[in-house]
Amino acid sequence: MYKKLTISLAASMAAFLVWPVAKAEQAITTAEMLQYCDGAGGSFVTCEIYGQAVYDTYLVMSSSGQALKTICVKQPAPSRTEVITEYVKWAQGNAKVQNEPAAQSMLTFLTQRFPCQPSR
Repeated sequence: MYKKLTISLAASMAAFLVWPVAKAEQAITTAEMLQYCDGAGGSFVTCEIYGQAVYDTYLVMSSSGQALKTICVKQPAPSRTEVITEYVKWAQGNAKVQNEPAAQSMLTFLTQRFPCQPSR
């Protein structure tokens, strides 16, 4: 068990160290992600996990002040499946986002779907 955990941690750290050098043109596009969401080469779960990872990264970045707080989910929050289903429909209906990185289009969608109220 510890051997698997060590290998998993090493792989995670290696991925983390390589991640910052990825360029936007190497990122998965929205059109490619939609193929995974439709089950071609993946499944809807793939889309849910990717969406959760994008949102979790946003939360870390915004809570540390490295990104603006633009997404404000009110409680009780809708289910992850519900939000990703809405994202898929939104992305399929927006031709202009098809060639954008999937993470960028997800953040755009979440910002529109869960806008923050202006502070008074």
